[in-house]
Amino acid sequence: MKALVFPGQGAQFSGMGKELYEASDEAKALFSKANDILGFDIQSIMFEGTDEDLKKTSVTQPAIYIHSVVAAVVNNLAADAAMVAGHSLGEFSALAVAGALSFEDGLRLVSIRANAMQKACDLQESTMAAILGMADEEVEAVCAAIDDIVVPANYNTVGQLVISGSKSGIAAAIAAVQEQGKKAIELSVNGAFHSPMMEPARIELAEGIEKTPFNDIQIPIYQNVTALPHTNKDEIKTNLLAQLTSPVRWTQTMQAMIAAGATEFVEAGPGKVLSGLVKKVDRRMPVSQFS
Repeated sequence: MKALVFPGQGAQFSGMGKELYEASDEAKALFSKANDILGFDIQSIMFEGTDEDLKKTSVTQPAIYIHSVVAAVVNNLAADAAMVAGHSLGEFSALAVAGALSFEDGLRLVSIRANAMQKACDLQESTMAAILGMADEEVEAVCAAIDDIVVPANYNTVGQLVISGSKSGIAAAIAAVQEQGKKAIELSVNGAFHSPMMEPARIELAEGIEKTPFNDIQIPIYQNVTALPHTNKDEIKTNLLAQLTSPVRWTQTMQAMIAAGATEFVEAGPGKVLSGLVKKVDRRMPVSQFS
């Protein structure tokens, strides 16, 4: 059984999607639609932009979504997929490929999400940090002991949990982790994603989701918030919205997909981050990547 997965923010690179565009008329058509929907030439930024250009949230999230969906569509990856999932932003790619919403509507929501998250980041100084070599429960205890906003944000794989919160809260958490002889790395981000500090963005995204038509789907999506399979459009919308202020349970998602019978993982989109995370959960699991 094939599990089809889609990457999140951070997978971008200069030149992303160019090979797909040059090799496929279908890809050309989707890129043209994307430029029209966004109102700027994202195709040129993806193909020729600098790393700095691609770091802008308003560009990064749509670029990764476009690349991921185009890679899946051109390679017809959904045809034999038994289940899908996406890491954070990648959940929108997974939903579009599974048929829960159209490519166009998915891109509009991703654009709303990106801009809303950037505005939320601008309201208050915040950041994230990766904690390595600690059990999830130990990291959760560190977060709970700090009298500030610090929460688990990304359960990426066994022994790798990203925390999110205020600048002062993250600094205190890093110090507490280092006191225990463990490794903590502050990430180069300007926001506390998947934390209560994203509440303004959640409110803004809710308006967009309510105006967007969703469909029930046949291929179950394992969503970030629950790490469980969903096919009902109302459940999908609720979980998609909650994702902004809740942790991405990616470790649990991979484990649940394997327990449900996944025999191979296929990553669609830029980079190979998720393929690496799968191998850390189960080194014997076959993985492949389409970009």
